[in-house]
Amino acid sequence: MDSASDMDWHAARAALEWQLELGADECIADAPVDRFAAEIEAREAKAAPVVAAPMAGQVAPAVEQDPVQEAERAAAGAATLEQLREAMAAFDLCDLRHGARNLVFCDGVPGAKVMIVGEAPGRDEDRQGKPFVGRAGQLLDKMLAAIGLSRSENVYITNVLPWRPPQNRDPRPAEIAMMKPFLARHIALADPDLLLIVGNISCNALLGKTGITRLRGHWAEAEGRPAIPTFHPAYLLRQPQAKREAWADMLALSARLRALK
Repeated sequence: MDSASDMDWHAARAALEWQLELGADECIADAPVDRFAAEIEAREAKAAPVVAAPMAGQVAPAVEQDPVQEAERAAAGAATLEQLREAMAAFDLCDLRHGARNLVFCDGVPGAKVMIVGEAPGRDEDRQGKPFVGRAGQLLDKMLAAIGLSRSENVYITNVLPWRPPQNRDPRPAEIAMMKPFLARHIALADPDLLLIVGNISCNALLGKTGITRLRGHWAEAEGRPAIPTFHPAYLLRQPQAKREAWADMLALSARLRALK
């Protein structure tokens, strides 16, 4: 080995040791790897194993937890909204929690006659820990104010999912199914008279249907209560021509609310 090559080897080793000291102990690939998504897909793809009865002297293998059943048990044990919040914060079977900053539980007035159910937190919601606080939330506030409603006085708001999905992707069916028992218990404890279902994903969770363009404006029943679906404010920001239909939905909500008095 000549002197030049010898110097290159030592320089390379010094550079490597310096990187190790900084904590860079893993090679970087040519393309990014979404390990968070890969972990979720692996869990969804893995079927629950069939556990045979242990023979004498053998230790029974651990039984894999069913996330939906665990969620049902945790939700059923909550007698108040605060207990439900605590149960959701302690629920560790949903991987979304590991990539989110905050649990987004609710905003508004508990016990209000109108409860709004959105889809999932976005970036602003994840940062503040409240639903509908970004641009879409500002538009929602204007829509509510136009019919005399306000989250500070007579509206209660939550989402199907309490944690932000990575890169604001759509929630996966397994994630919705896992968190639906908490949503059902949330509605029962908040006890609204009417539900405003905001967005396609919320319709899927509460009505078992998709196609918001077809569903919006038509009263249905969700969790034993009258519910009306409407466009998500984020959609209205992208498609302002749909605001006319959304306004009709808000008027229908207002009329139904007046009829309760």
